[in-house]
Amino acid sequence: MILINVKFAIKPEHADEWPQISREFTEATRAEPGNKWFEWSRSVEDPTTYVLLEAFDDDGAEPHVRSEHFARMREVFPQYLVSTPLIVSRQVDGDGWEPMGEISVD
Repeated sequence: MILINVKFAIKPEHADEWPQISREFTEATRAEPGNKWFEWSRSVEDPTTYVLLEAFDDDGAEPHVRSEHFARMREVFPQYLVSTPLIVSRQVDGDGWEPMGEISVD
C-alpha cells in the first residue's frame, strides 16, 4: 500500500472555503479504483493548514498522478496556497487501518 500525507498551507482568505475548493478533486480521487482513502483534516493549531491523508493500492498512485483531475488540480490549487505543499509518501506493509495496540475500547 502507498501511504501519502500532504500538508497544505492555504492563504488565510481561502482557508474556510478549502473544503469546497478541493471538493471536485477529492470526489474524483475517491472514485479511482486504486484509492483506499482520501481524507482532509484541518489543523487545530493553525486554521490555514490542512493535511491530506491518502492511500492507494500498490498500483494505484501512478494512475492517480496521471489522471485528468490531478492535472487540473495542479493548475487550480496554487492560486490558493501560501507555499508548495509538503509531502511524505511511502510504500508500507498492510492493506488499511488497523486497531491501535496501545488503547483498547470495550
